Amino acid sequence: MSPPAKVLIIDDSAVARRALSNILSSDPEIEVVGTAPDALIGLRKISELQPDVLTLDVEMPKMDGLTFLERLMKSNPMPVVMVSAYTKEGSETALRSLELGALEIIEKPRLEVREGLNELASSITDKVKAAAGARVRSPRERALDPAPRYDVDTILPRQHAPVGPGVQTPIIAIGASTGGTEALRELLAPLPDGLPGIVVVQHMPAPFTQSFAERLDQACRIKVREASEGCPVRPGEALIAPGDKHLTILTDGDGYLAHLKEGEKINRHRPSVDVLFRSVVSAAGESAVGLLLTGMGTDGAKGLAEMRQAGATTLAQDEASCVVFGMPRIAIEQGAVQHVLDLEQMTRHLIERCW
Repeated sequence: MSPPAKVLIIDDSAVARRALSNILSSDPEIEVVGTAPDALIGLRKISELQPDVLTLDVEMPKMDGLTFLERLMKSNPMPVVMVSAYTKEGSETALRSLELGALEIIEKPRLEVREGLNELASSITDKVKAAAGARVRSPRERALDPAPRYDVDTILPRQHAPVGPGVQTPIIAIGASTGGTEALRELLAPLPDGLPGIVVVQHMPAPFTQSFAERLDQACRIKVREASEGCPVRPGEALIAPGDKHLTILTDGDGYLAHLKEGEKINRHRPSVDVLFRSVVSAAGESAVGLLLTGMGTDGAKGLAEMRQAGATTLAQDEASCVVFGMPRIAIEQGAVQHVLDLEQMTRHLIERCW
């Protein structure tokens, strides 16, 4: 049996430190080895306690969380889960923390509301355990391995297959969790305009998905936006499922529309990858392509299997390029995957098959 993941909590709020300690200590696979009220004390305790993972507050005295994170990733890269307010400013800061190397985000204000703790406990412990076992690259390693940008003509001459009567328009569906924010950037940034519409579920709290979509839009050639009720799935665009709503796809003549559902959490998640993939089976059948990226847990494996059974093309990210090889591994073991590829190979595959 593996030893429990050692966690150090760095947060200037005593209430938040106590709430996080109680939640994390309730899981036998986690050991809270210490807490710190600011980054400077936290730095000393990292050296003393050798934690496997940190939870780090964004707003702190003496040194803010982003400054601390940036310095930590340069000198001693390690798994970090950020604790952030879900204000507009907090969303932008939390997303910046992901760019600097943090693996996950926890919403801070709700930690201080007693009635919200039980609902969040499973999500928080899952995120911390996933982060504890994750691969963390230094800023230099990330800079040496940027998202590739292809000259598409060198890969495949442009060809347009005619779409005959009764043939559904293609659609690309993607699911991701821990490590997915960076994986999606690497996957989507090189894609050319003109690909089929893309729909994405990234496990992320509700306040952050719009800012995440905006950041992806800035990094990509295609347009990226947060999905809204009834919006069309257009070629050359990617729709990101809003946090806390399931994204499903409906047919609309020769195209597709986004439909958002409240509903229960599936596999502990809303939005759920399984929900998206199943709706794509109904809407597009064999005309779809399904991709399952890095993440902890089982979400997406069943839906991807249904896509393959319907004749769709199914891809999973390989272990070497995953931050957490959980969701793809389960899908591979269940026979849901036709091709196991790294992110660069996935991008090439989408261009060759769909452009």
